[in-house]
Amino acid sequence: MAMGEGKKAIDDPSRAFSSPREVVESELPHEEKVKILRSWELDARRLLESAEENMTGGEKDRLPEIQRALRELEGNA
Repeated sequence: MAMGEGKKAIDDPSRAFSSPREVVESELPHEEKVKILRSWELDARRLLESAEENMTGGEKDRLPEIQRALRELEGNA
């Protein structure tokens, strides 16, 4: 992944990766993986808040999957 692509992945992880697992398995540096997953976690939390206010577009709740991936990375730090 090129330098500009890393920034894009942090800004919109769901466009750059098909799953949080793909981030964990990527060749990116550990810090970059954590940044991407933290960004994705924030997006997922915002979607949950929107869903609670009936403002969702039917997106899949990926928060548990993202949190598992972050725990896995933290265990490998």
